[in-house]
Amino acid sequence: MRLDQLRTQALRYLALGDFARALVVYERVLAALPDDLDTRMRVADVLAQIGQRELAQRVYAAVAFYDLQGGRALHGLVAIQALADLGHDVAPLKRALAQIYGAGSPKIARVGARLAPPPPDSEVAPPDLSRPLGSPPKDGGAVDPRSGLEEAALAAAGIAADTRSISQFPDQFPPVPLLSELSEAAFARVLGAATVHRLGHGTPIVRAGEAGDAFYFLAAGEARVFTVEADGREVELGRLHEGAIFGEMALVNAEPRSANVAVVGSADVIAVGRRALQAVADELSAVAAALDRFTRDRLLKNLLSTSPLFRPFSPQQRLDLVAKFSGHDVVPGREIIREGDEGRGLYLLLSGEVEVRRGQPPFDAHIATLHPGDCFGEISVLRGQPAMATVVATRRSSVLFLAREYFQRLIEALPAIRQMFEAMTAERLAAVAAAEERAGTADGDVDSRFLF
Repeated sequence: MRLDQLRTQALRYLALGDFARALVVYERVLAALPDDLDTRMRVADVLAQIGQRELAQRVYAAVAFYDLQGGRALHGLVAIQALADLGHDVAPLKRALAQIYGAGSPKIARVGARLAPPPPDSEVAPPDLSRPLGSPPKDGGAVDPRSGLEEAALAAAGIAADTRSISQFPDQFPPVPLLSELSEAAFARVLGAATVHRLGHGTPIVRAGEAGDAFYFLAAGEARVFTVEADGREVELGRLHEGAIFGEMALVNAEPRSANVAVVGSADVIAVGRRALQAVADELSAVAAALDRFTRDRLLKNLLSTSPLFRPFSPQQRLDLVAKFSGHDVVPGREIIREGDEGRGLYLLLSGEVEVRRGQPPFDAHIATLHPGDCFGEISVLRGQPAMATVVATRRSSVLFLAREYFQRLIEALPAIRQMFEAMTAERLAAVAAAEERAGTADGDVDSRFLF
């Protein structure tokens, strides 16, 4: 059978309360695939659930050992926390994790590796579950199911707690995003203040509209990112997998969450909240800088993959083009383009929100609200006339700017890009005409006057 099929079979047994058969399935998986650390973790969870605390501790300790030696720092923290919940002294393990994965560690490299989980389609011979589990009493009679559970627990724990079955480990590991930029001492303090959550299917992690008071690491499992339309329909935006970071943009920008994140199947999540950040106050500027850099990199990656401006280019050409842009942070109320000014170039909104307004303050016409991924400033460059509208930031925003000479070269070299901007111009001018008509100020000369 396939590995994923056996895992599903074990979950069905667990749902029915048949812990013995679930453990037998897990034992067979580990006999064939000893590097399946997730299944080892499942064994430990079952052992803890049925009250086999000592056996569970042995398995959690083995998982933590393999995680730390194999490049899975986040999953290692989950195993360490599980040990702590059983009363185990985990201070040495946390110190070891911080030492191995903190800044300056010789084990960390930009091009590192980690123990990879076996593919879900790996073939494993299934166990024979048709026979009764357990030992018959000495005087004959029916099998005692309690003895079957004890035998299954001992057998599964024996193979899951074995720390000799994996002998090859990577020489160096990839850094833990953000955290590996901290010193060993600061890393250890964050570990002490971070919280581990082991969540079931459908559990919400982040809700749209809530304040961002933490960011999260997905240590294991899967989660989906989605929004909810006005009619209640859910629109999925993507999936997150082991090692993903999410929720940091709302924390960095002090803005409400923009989307929902919920668990698919099961997931282990590590939350780093304000308390954890306060624990590294002496290195807070480095953490803030790392968070900001990570957020920008994520936003830029999203922009490169979704903006129509970059669609005609190869990945390398996209990077070459974006290198021509300069980045700027703007505070709420800052005018990015002022009515009457000469067109300077093309702007791309990386984060935040801006408004397009006509007239002098207080502006007599609201033309549009622009969001991340939107561009502006192209019309005055295309038409060669001054901007006749103001673009102002309504929230803290990040803007990418491409100077006029580079923008003109771009549209001259690629007719498809020029056509895209010409079509955008027509739509925006139509919006201007509609806005001015509603305001009773339309004078039939919108095309030549509204250029931003």
